[in-house]
Amino acid sequence: QVQLVESGGALVQPGGSLRLSCAASGSIFSINHMGWYRQAPGKQRELVALITSSDITNYADSVKGRFTISRDNAKNMVYLQMNSLRPEDTAVYYCNANLRPAGPYYRAYDYWGQGTQVTVSS
Repeated sequence: QVQLVESGGALVQPGGSLRLSCAASGSIFSINHMGWYRQAPGKQRELVALITSSDITNYADSVKGRFTISRDNAKNMVYLQMNSLRPEDTAVYYCNANLRPAGPYYRAYDYWGQGTQVTVSS
């Protein structure tokens, strides 16, 4: 069974930095794109950053120049380095992976982590 587990969420002051990590585990044949989404109270879940299997990245306009997504294919991990954090970055951050499980599967599926809380406040 495939699982995604995030870590690294915390309470941080405005202007501070955090690094989120997400590990994909289980029987995995291949991973396509991986990404980070976030959901603030009362708002819809939104894409923060995405990275393809070829390391092409895409960012929400609100985080460009502040956040950096990266991945370690050997470890099936994706990271989100967040700098210059603002109160409006406060949200639950979710890891997403589009991957093909090992075994009798012939297509990829989207998997989600359980979320990690990031709070930016003084």
